[in-house]
Amino acid sequence: MKAFLTGVALAGLLLPTVALTHDNHGGLTEAKAAGRASSAKAAKGRKWLAGDHHIHSEFSADYEVDPANPNAAPKPLLGKDGRYTISRNAQMGASYGLNWMVSTDHGGPLHSRLNFEQAYPELLVARKTVPQILIFYGMEFDTPAGDHSSMIIPFTKGERAQLRDIESRFSKREAFPTDPARDTEPKMIEALRYMKAQPRQPVVIANHPSRSAKDVGVYGQYTPAEFRNWNDTAPTVSVGMEGAPGHQAGALKPDGSNDPEGARGGYRNSPTLGGFDQMTARLGGFWDSMLGEGRRWWITATSDSHSNWRDGGSDFWPGEYSKTYVHARRDHGDVLDGLRNGRVFVTTGDLISELDVSVQVHGGKQAAMMGGMIMAKPGDDIDVVIRLRDPAGANHGGFTPDVARVDLIVGDVTGPVADRTTDKNATTRVEKRFTAADWTKAGEVLTMRHTLRAVRGPIYLRVRGTNTGQAEPITDPKGENPWDDLWFYGNPVFVAMK
Repeated sequence: MKAFLTGVALAGLLLPTVALTHDNHGGLTEAKAAGRASSAKAAKGRKWLAGDHHIHSEFSADYEVDPANPNAAPKPLLGKDGRYTISRNAQMGASYGLNWMVSTDHGGPLHSRLNFEQAYPELLVARKTVPQILIFYGMEFDTPAGDHSSMIIPFTKGERAQLRDIESRFSKREAFPTDPARDTEPKMIEALRYMKAQPRQPVVIANHPSRSAKDVGVYGQYTPAEFRNWNDTAPTVSVGMEGAPGHQAGALKPDGSNDPEGARGGYRNSPTLGGFDQMTARLGGFWDSMLGEGRRWWITATSDSHSNWRDGGSDFWPGEYSKTYVHARRDHGDVLDGLRNGRVFVTTGDLISELDVSVQVHGGKQAAMMGGMIMAKPGDDIDVVIRLRDPAGANHGGFTPDVARVDLIVGDVTGPVADRTTDKNATTRVEKRFTAADWTKAGEVLTMRHTLRAVRGPIYLRVRGTNTGQAEPITDPKGENPWDDLWFYGNPVFVAMK
């Protein structure tokens, strides 16, 4: 499979990484020195660009059956589920600091035709009227045998037809009359194989993965084995999941006061932890079990915007609270490449606006950023430099949160698990907790360093941080003000052994 190249710009210095080759588990089997120069060239001009890949418009319709003709296809009712136009979503996203977004209306009976004939022309209007934001065409895919997924279509002349083709073939709610065969895992595997075979592959990210879970470790429509099957089938299409789901304003009333019964994310059975899904937030949990296999399985954060909290909904505007930052040039292709290859960090409440993680062998010349990998020999020391920007100004809630702590998390990479339902990695540990006493500060920029001594086997490293005093993110109670409990997470860097 095609090698992917990554690089890191840290404090103005470009640090290229090695080329990466995927195995059929989505992991990396070999790093090749060739291509380092082209990796550096590819990284030139990249910056952190904020975005949101899960946004609903008026074309996320409700459906009405004609009682006089119950055998006819239900009529779509626009503006009943998603409330706003695509242009309105783009305008608000731009006003809250987004550089890119994906329009992701969920489907329904014969919805591919609605998307093709009505939604796509409105997306073109939004691109013209809000040119400062890169707008992708996509949908919230009604996932066979699952919940929902963000499907991001590459920006090409054929994007309109590409989405219609995939939605009409595979969306579980598309068929009329209903076809039960569409709502099976084999159908999803077929869909992923189909997308993988396309010359311009989409990206698929599982949305709100534990919203239907019954308890911690008791999963609902999405399970660990299911995600492993997806990632095995199409590792460059099925690349990850929402770490922080949308609907984070569920506990806010239109006047800004708290709703004591409101749940962040709409997670009423198994609540979020610090606003993040249990599959991400549990140290040594599901995400770490995937990374411990060497899988390239990334996390994101979105608004899932349908209706803003000021209008009586449970959502923030795109960019108002959650942001997914991609290290990319300002073009659709490089943003999608960044999402596909993990050059991504996420934050809530604008706690940070930049996060650079540089990992390299002590005394070496090559370094890797998030999503990348370096080669080391057993016994090498590994230097880690973390640089982040903690904005001095107020966020969109009117608060000025400060980063209170940053955690460097490390886990061993031990290869494929025997039990595909596994959701634990016992090797995951907090290697270092940084507080203000451990970092240097230059204006808004915090820099911290750590060296892992005599590393003996393959590992991954990831970074998270918070404005709270919580050692680990705790269960979010109903009625919690989301602005009080902020976290950021970076995607991993891998260290492989020569």
